[in-house]
Amino acid sequence: MGMTMTQKILAAHAGLDSVEAGQLIMADLDMVLGNDITTPVAVNEFEKAGFDGIFDREKISLVMDHFTPNKDIKAAEQCMQCRTFARKFDVKNFFDVGRMGIEHALLPEQGLVKAGDCIIGADSHTCTYGALGAFSTGVGSTDMAAGMATGKAWFKVPEAIRFNLTGSLQENVTGKDVILHIIGMIGVDGALYRSMEFMGEGLASLSMDDRLCIANMAIEAGAKNGIFMVDAVTEEYMRGRVGGEWTVYAPDDDAQYVEIYDIDLSSLKPTVSFPHLPENTRTIDQVGDINIQQVVIGSCTNGRLEDMALAAKIFKGKKVHPDVRAIIIPATQQVYKDCIANGYLDIFIDAGCVVSTPTCGPCLGGHMGILAAGERCVATTNRNFVGRMGHVKSEVYLASPAVAAASAVTGRISGPDEIL
Repeated sequence: MGMTMTQKILAAHAGLDSVEAGQLIMADLDMVLGNDITTPVAVNEFEKAGFDGIFDREKISLVMDHFTPNKDIKAAEQCMQCRTFARKFDVKNFFDVGRMGIEHALLPEQGLVKAGDCIIGADSHTCTYGALGAFSTGVGSTDMAAGMATGKAWFKVPEAIRFNLTGSLQENVTGKDVILHIIGMIGVDGALYRSMEFMGEGLASLSMDDRLCIANMAIEAGAKNGIFMVDAVTEEYMRGRVGGEWTVYAPDDDAQYVEIYDIDLSSLKPTVSFPHLPENTRTIDQVGDINIQQVVIGSCTNGRLEDMALAAKIFKGKKVHPDVRAIIIPATQQVYKDCIANGYLDIFIDAGCVVSTPTCGPCLGGHMGILAAGERCVATTNRNFVGRMGHVKSEVYLASPAVAAASAVTGRISGPDEIL
């Protein structure tokens, strides 16, 4: 029986000729990731288990991104615990204030993850790296602790869903619209513990930033992981970033998929996810008249340079509505620098936006933009659960940077074509 991309990667890392869905395996890890919220829990478990060393100082990444710069005493203590652990074991990839970025934008940018890798992270959006043709998935902090010590993790091999992409995205339609369309179609549990595998001639119209966004939100459909076929776009992105070689895995012709979906990218429209689940999607022409009080453009989903460029195109020569607070968060220091070089920060500030240092911040209701009761926010983030960005009576609407920026200008949920 043939294997999917995910199954081939897991078989290779388990030292097996083949694996099949449902099989339990132990696989070698190429990267173990933690952040300032999950790493302290992992460190506590690491110490409780009596581990006295890490498996590879270059294959662990600790990124201080959720509450940094430290927002309060507890956040400061969590980061101090991470710093102490990183120094004790000489963790090479430790990213703190001044060097940090949002973890799932930072690791690909730094060339720390690549095609063919097997990656775990104590953060659910670790599935982002599937955009590069890697198997990557979120785990609990206990698994992170064991991974740091042993370089191995247990997995149940997932079943897979195949997404055949055709056509090309229309102008101002993005990878965010693709994944919101898919989640709206299959639901938040439509890919539960399955691999979402993306392929087809439509890949050619998706940039790497589009793919990173789509893979990032695979977890919002319940998936174990999302993964893209490696093509020229992938290879060009990794070339010059990744040290050493990478391995490309393609699915066998007789690979088993429990479901197959055909999606014509040219038919998609800007899409908005209504509270309080990502599956509650409507195309922009179905939204209606909904006033908003805040816009957030950033996060591990949409804080990359293409996202900033799209937002700048919308904001240029315009002003943020007086009833709206617009918060822009470049995902990494490099994205921040590129925004400066390209003049995007001037556009944002002249429009009336505030620009933040890289941070997860408001995405998880942490800081830098908490909502009060009754407030609505259009956000390029990945979750809109009850109370996700603040008060339980606030509302979060998920959308692309184009829709978010347009909405900031009009003061209500709007598509980019309305103001361009």
